[in-house]
Amino acid sequence: MLDDQKAEAQQALDELWSEKLIPFQLNVGKITKDQDEYAIHFYDRRMRIAPVPVIDGHLFKEMVRAAVLDRVAKMSGPLRNSAKKGSK
Repeated sequence: MLDDQKAEAQQALDELWSEKLIPFQLNVGKITKDQDEYAIHFYDRRMRIAPVPVIDGHLFKEMVRAAVLDRVAKMSGPLRNSAKKGSK
């Protein structure tokens, strides 16, 4: 079951990257599940984990998008979108 969610989470991350809503590309390492939240672990030193609260009535992909956008918004330091480099 977590394999399906891993694929769905990666699709959400790829969409966020292509929509230029996150400053760097992320790849799902693994997903763990607690009683009331998932944790997406990344293979990236800039962001190692994103907690994804389980919300009844919401699609997993929507919850991943919201959680990653929230996590990125809380990061400190300059966040440059490498997709925009060289474009003015």
